[in-house]
Amino acid sequence: MSEQAIAIKAQKVSEVADQFKAASAAVVVNPRGLTVAESTDLRSQLREEGVVLEVIKNKVLERAAKEAGFEELNDLFAGPSAVAFSNDDAVAPARILKKFADGNDKLVIKGGVVDGSIAGVDEINKYASLPSHEGLLGQLMAEFQFPIRSFAYAVKALQEKKEAEEAAPAAE
Repeated sequence: MSEQAIAIKAQKVSEVADQFKAASAAVVVNPRGLTVAESTDLRSQLREEGVVLEVIKNKVLERAAKEAGFEELNDLFAGPSAVAFSNDDAVAPARILKKFADGNDKLVIKGGVVDGSIAGVDEINKYASLPSHEGLLGQLMAEFQFPIRSFAYAVKALQEKKEAEEAAPAAE
């Protein structure tokens, strides 16, 4: 193998290792059997959430995972492998891939990394059941609003009661 080819492969390993290090989540899947239309649909769904799906050679993945400190992932790199990388939302790849895999038995989730920790298929499925980042923020805001809303209703009820008491003596 020429030195140029070795340098190109080393650069690819370094790039993938950097992706593993920078990612909030990296989910490894087996995409064997997906049609072009199904693959395009999946990539489109992932892209909408800021997730990138790449098909990468297993040897490159093994070396990159080792370089990134995720050597435990090497067992997942058997057969066809694709990795969904997300730098922003740790839940998005798991949620989208799980939903797609539920509707299409050709896509198999193998495992991955979520927030720097190795995650098996069961953990990926648990993450998939969580709401999106925006959904979690909405739930948090609703929780913050509840006590304020309750307080406002109590103050309004006291005000109405006081007005009714003041109106009652005037009516007599």
